[in-house]
Amino acid sequence: MEKVKVTGTDLLSSSLALGGVPFGSKLNDEQSFALMDAYADYGGNMVDTAEVYANWLPGEQSVSESTIGKWMKSRGNRNHLIVTTKGAHPRMSTMHISRMSPQDIREDVEGSLGRLQVDHIDLYWLHRDDRNRDVGEIVESLNALVREGKIRYFGLSNWTTDRIREAQAYAASHGLQPFSANQPMWSLASVDLSQAEDQTLVAMDEGMFALHREAGLTAIPYSSQAQGLFTKLAEGRLSLDDDTAAPMYRSDSNRMKLGRIRTLAEEKGIAVSQLVLSYMLSQPFPTIPIIGCHSHAQLEDSIQADKVRLTEEEVAFLDLRA
Repeated sequence: MEKVKVTGTDLLSSSLALGGVPFGSKLNDEQSFALMDAYADYGGNMVDTAEVYANWLPGEQSVSESTIGKWMKSRGNRNHLIVTTKGAHPRMSTMHISRMSPQDIREDVEGSLGRLQVDHIDLYWLHRDDRNRDVGEIVESLNALVREGKIRYFGLSNWTTDRIREAQAYAASHGLQPFSANQPMWSLASVDLSQAEDQTLVAMDEGMFALHREAGLTAIPYSSQAQGLFTKLAEGRLSLDDDTAAPMYRSDSNRMKLGRIRTLAEEKGIAVSQLVLSYMLSQPFPTIPIIGCHSHAQLEDSIQADKVRLTEEEVAFLDLRA
């Protein structure tokens, strides 16, 4: 895989990050280790996880982090990886109660260090925001953890554009380390988050895109393949005309995009899934899509997208701007 530098850091990531949601839950240790081994063999070095994965299921809490920690320990490969995780997410039973205080953030960082079996985290993410909390306090809390050597760099996920700008401005005016990357929901699919079950999610929009382009801020998007939406539509496993497709994706825009995806994928001789990922890899600022794989076949299919880059005209065609 090609390498992508996370802007403003010394982190050099593989072009695709591997999603860690199923590790230790839907996939047992043996299956999880095998998939991460295969990803590493392809040159992958960033496995995305979070304190909350997969706490919505019965059983061990934060099992994804623990599984990745055991894998790194058994393989002795920690120094070859960008160790990353997310925290400051509300408890699953009380999603309406924020956990963004300095104490909450520190508690999650220290818990993640133990489960991942590392002495520092290379890129630490705040999983959610709390608009009622002063952004300066949040930036100060993260910088304190950097000074203590517990984390090196930090990013944010599910923050709105205005809060990102406010945080970056605070860091600049106080001589502090800013956020190094953003992890929004983002894919080729148009999305209506008013229809999402989780109303705390934030997707890439025009304003956020402009911010990334202006600042060169790195994007490491989740749901980068829209849960396989276009592949399933192309194969007839989903329809935009009934409840087989998620409500947030049922739109005329996605219907039009499907037609263009099919046309361009056929022209290039690649799978729909690979075109969807190559679109993400062809953005005008550093973009490292997180791929959600449960099998070697899915991983191999995604890796093939790394060989394809689209022109500005092709990206505009898929965006319905041409």
